[in-house]
Amino acid sequence: MSLDEMRQSYKLGRLEEKDIAADPLVQFRTWLAEAIQGSPAQGPLPDWVEANAMTLSTSDGQGRVSSRIVLLKGLEDDQFWFYTNYQSHKAGQIRSNPNVSLCFLWPHVQRQVRIEGTAAQASREQSVRYFRSRPRDSQLGALVSQQSTVVDSRGVLEKRLEELKNRYADKEIPCPDDWGGYRVSPSRFEFWQGRDSRLHDRLCYRQQGSQWIVERLCP
Repeated sequence: MSLDEMRQSYKLGRLEEKDIAADPLVQFRTWLAEAIQGSPAQGPLPDWVEANAMTLSTSDGQGRVSSRIVLLKGLEDDQFWFYTNYQSHKAGQIRSNPNVSLCFLWPHVQRQVRIEGTAAQASREQSVRYFRSRPRDSQLGALVSQQSTVVDSRGVLEKRLEELKNRYADKEIPCPDDWGGYRVSPSRFEFWQGRDSRLHDRLCYRQQGSQWIVERLCP
C-alpha cells in the first residue's frame, strides 16, 4: 500500500460541548484515564503502549523548532511535569524560549490533546525526590549520559555504565546536578476526537484572565 492510500476511518466517539468539563485539567485527566484503560472493543492495551508519552516541541531564540517524545511524569499544581538533562538540546532551547507545546496522540481511542504553555525548571528538591523513585538502572543511565553531546561509540557508554555499577554497587546513586524536572504551565488546550469524513471534533480551551473559554474549531 502506498502512502497516499494509507488512511483510517474514525468512528469510535464524538466530542460535544455539553459533555466536557469546564476545567481543561479535569477534562484531560478524564481522557488520560480513558486512554490508559483503552477501548472496550479492543480489550486491554498491549504493554508497549505508553499513554503518558507526549511530543514536546521547543524552539530557540531564532525560531528553529525541534520535537521529541518524552514521558509525562506528573500532573501537579495544574502543571505537566517531565524530567531530563539540563544540558540537553531541549533544555537549551527552553532557556532561550520557555514557550513550549505538548501533544498526546492516543490512536487506539482516536484522540489527540494539544497543549501550549511555558516551561520552568522544577526545584532541586522535587527533582531529587523523583530521581530517587526511578529504577537503579535509570538512575545510572542519567549519570552515564551527557545528553545530546557527541560520543565516540556505544562502547564508551557501556564502559561508563559498568564503571558506575561497580562504584555504586552498595551505595545510594546521587542525582546529577545537571538533571531534573520541568513543569509546564498550560495556557491553551485543544481536545481532538476523530470523526467520519474527516469532520473531526476540535474543542479549544483558551485562557482569558482567570476563566477558560471553550470554542469549537473547524477540522
